[in-house]
Amino acid sequence: MTTGYITHPDFLKHEMGSHHPECPERIQAINDQLIRSGIDRFLHHLDAPLATEDQLELVHSPDHIAFVKERSPTSGYFMLDGDTIMNPHTWSAALRAAGAAIAGVDAVMKGEVENVFCAVRPPGHHAEPTRSMGFCVFDNVAVAARYAMEAYGIERVAIIDFDVHHGNGTEAAFFNDPNVLMCSFFQHPFYPYSGLDRASNMVNVPLPASTRGDVVRSIVEEQWLPRLRDFEPELIIISAGFDAHREDDLGQMGLVEDDYAWITKQLKGVAGQYAQGRIVSCLEGGYNLSALGRSVVAHVKALADI
Repeated sequence: MTTGYITHPDFLKHEMGSHHPECPERIQAINDQLIRSGIDRFLHHLDAPLATEDQLELVHSPDHIAFVKERSPTSGYFMLDGDTIMNPHTWSAALRAAGAAIAGVDAVMKGEVENVFCAVRPPGHHAEPTRSMGFCVFDNVAVAARYAMEAYGIERVAIIDFDVHHGNGTEAAFFNDPNVLMCSFFQHPFYPYSGLDRASNMVNVPLPASTRGDVVRSIVEEQWLPRLRDFEPELIIISAGFDAHREDDLGQMGLVEDDYAWITKQLKGVAGQYAQGRIVSCLEGGYNLSALGRSVVAHVKALADI
């Protein structure tokens, strides 16, 4: 079985101004590092389709979807919030970001690939059912999880979020949902200042700034893996943010490439045991271009057993 790689040129057209850290160069850095590492040729390449509005409505309210669509500018920019800006290409990119995650579910469920990485922009895990925020327009992984349940009858989806920021949008979509187990660590106190509410299906682990990989590995072993094994997920979806890397200025944690590879291998073990190997991983954060590219290579190598 192979590892899929889903992306699209539209992700390079969405931009929020020259000052913005969530920039098109992020995708270029990933593509460059995959080619330089030599693993690009081992991946099964797919183009990200456009998600439909009905698919977005699996998670997001019709009013929110209409709000974003109607405010898509024909020129210039429109601010969805203080951090999240639309240009004339954002609507298409946002549909393809969710569409990539959906296509990833289709690919693993149909056995076309064992697992898949989606190099998408805009990211998604901060987008709540009724609003965009934190660089995110729609919650790509949440839409994919709900799609897997609706289209394939999946009853247990595990969502793993290792971004430096808490995935408040994903939590809002599935708070106390028995069909979804969400495991995450995140820097705290830190944007978006959430993740401390108790829910039966959330394994949220807030961590102080400067936390290094050895601490994170212990959390995965002692808190994530036992809950995942008890849950026996039929599909694992990853919010793959790489801004907890020690070189990333948008966070203050201390992970390195080997930590991301190790986490990925642990998740592969769970997926192999309970989910027929099925993993859909979607890019979230990661803003130091060199560290981002190297970390994605480590993540994809682990997914592909290279």
